Amino acid sequence: VARRLSLRKHSECHSMAGGKAIEHLAQTGNQDLLTFRLPMQQYRNCDFSFSGLQNLVHNAIVQKEKEEGIQEGEMLSCVKDVAAAVQHAVTVHIIQRTYRAMLFCIKNSILPSKNATLVVSGGVASNQYIRKALQNLADANDFALLCPPPRLCTDNGIMIAWNGIERLRAGLGVLHSTAGICYEPR
Repeated sequence: VARRLSLRKHSECHSMAGGKAIEHLAQTGNQDLLTFRLPMQQYRNCDFSFSGLQNLVHNAIVQKEKEEGIQEGEMLSCVKDVAAAVQHAVTVHIIQRTYRAMLFCIKNSILPSKNATLVVSGGVASNQYIRKALQNLADANDFALLCPPPRLCTDNGIMIAWNGIERLRAGLGVLHSTAGICYEPR
C-alpha cells in the first residue's frame, strides 16, 4: 500500500519503511472516510489473508486518483485517510483472527487455563496501533501480551536471535541439532 501511495515522495515519510509510513500518516488521518470490507469474513477459521484487502485498497486508490484528476505516483490529498483506513482494516482483521485462535486454543486445552500468553513479533508488532489493539484483546481475555521492543521487530533474523536470548534466560539452552524437532508448516 505504501508503495502504491508513493509514500517515499511524501515529505514526512521519504526515509521511512512502508509500514512505518502508513502508521505515521494514519495518526492524523480519518479512518472513517474510507471503509474496506474485511477479508475472509465468510470463513470461520483462524487464517489470515490480506490479498483481498490489498485489491480493495488498490481499487479505492485508483478511484481517488480519478476523482482528484491525478496520475499514479502523484500524492493523493486524502493519503492520510487512506493510511488510517488501511491500518484500521488490517488491525480489525488481525484482532478477529487472533481472537478466534485464542478461543480455539482455550476450547481445545492447547493453552493453560491461567497465565496464557499471546506472543506477537515481526514487523506487525512494531505498529503501535496494532499493538494497542492486541493489548486490549489480551487484557479482555486474561492473556498476557509479549512483544519484543519495536526496534527488534523489523527482521526475522532478529526475531530468531531474540528467541535464542529468551531460551538462554529461561535456562533452556541452545539447540545444536534440529534432529527430533517436530514441526508443521501450517
